[in-house]
Amino acid sequence: MSDTAERDEQATGHGSDQERRARLRERRLAAHRQARRVFARFGFHKTLRERLAELDGAEDLYDLDELSDLYGDGVVEALEAKVAGLLGTQAAAFFPTGTMAQQVALRCWAGRTGNPTVALHALSHPEVHERNAFSEVGGLRPVRVTDEPRMPSAAEVRDFEEPFGALMLELPLRDAGFVLPSWEELTEVVAAARERDAVVHFDGARLWESTVHLGRSLEEVAGLADSVYVSFYKSLEGFGGAAIAGPRELVEEAKAWRHRYGGLVFQQFPTALSALAGLERELPRLPEYVAHARVVAAALREGFAAAGVPWARVYPEVPHTHDFQVWLPYEADVLMEASVRTAEETGVLLFAAAWDRGGPGLARTEVCVRSAGLEWTAEDVKTAVAEFVARLPEEDGR
Repeated sequence: MSDTAERDEQATGHGSDQERRARLRERRLAAHRQARRVFARFGFHKTLRERLAELDGAEDLYDLDELSDLYGDGVVEALEAKVAGLLGTQAAAFFPTGTMAQQVALRCWAGRTGNPTVALHALSHPEVHERNAFSEVGGLRPVRVTDEPRMPSAAEVRDFEEPFGALMLELPLRDAGFVLPSWEELTEVVAAARERDAVVHFDGARLWESTVHLGRSLEEVAGLADSVYVSFYKSLEGFGGAAIAGPRELVEEAKAWRHRYGGLVFQQFPTALSALAGLERELPRLPEYVAHARVVAAALREGFAAAGVPWARVYPEVPHTHDFQVWLPYEADVLMEASVRTAEETGVLLFAAAWDRGGPGLARTEVCVRSAGLEWTAEDVKTAVAEFVARLPEEDGR
């Protein structure tokens, strides 16, 4: 290290921390690949060869002797028709990213309502993860209905002090803990927006698995909204991509804006085929994953109580989807090290995701249960918790 770099590191204290965290991340990813037991094995942890192998059997999903797609025709149109059918909408449009898809949908609605203001939750994806894209790129004006870690209420929507042209609801609200309203609460919120002559758009990146908690079919859920966005990779394990579904006229306009945004890609057949595979193979299994996530969540609570951790929280206590949060009274780096060490030494990775600081001496992570998680019994989870807690320093949290 040069003298200048060393002085800078001593002055800021960031250099070594960043390097240490980068190494820890590399260890975590390596531990995930090598672990004999995990709750989920995501596509982005796999090699190119493994990912391409997931398209085996694609001839059952689409005629592979047809010409490949060209600027959105062929297999892409077949995928769009499939999505529209599942959601019960007139049409759907494929997009390379959800960020682009939602900007386009909401700017189309802004043109129809004459109001570019979009009411949304402070923890919604566009507010937290998209670098102010709504305002910087889309010409939209987001306003925050609430910042509470729950869905907005009908009263908050009805009494909001500013007019808005569209209400965007993220189902489930990921950064609040993958939380959903009840069906009755959702219908009341939608009705409150309509009372204000606003359209309703669902950010349904994870809508596919929301039907269990809501107790309604995909078509019934989507039917509440004027338009819906869905993702093909978050739960369906596609290579990427998204879709906007809604009235035919809106979708046709969205396709025009897709072109303007640079989203009319020359060929998308690998992504489209992977999305069709996800709809065929993963979509029917999501209720099973949700049910088992509740078994895992209960076992985690019992395991931490038995291990003597004074404060540990699974949120929601009964998961609304197959993803949920775990909060523990330790610093994030301490929990990350314990997670990785446990996996390296036992071959069991209890917490695969990163830990984020939630306050002084408090951190949270996300637990995602997929097909690999079905192999875990409640006793397996409790045993893994005991191994994990044994690698935590007592003075930090106990």
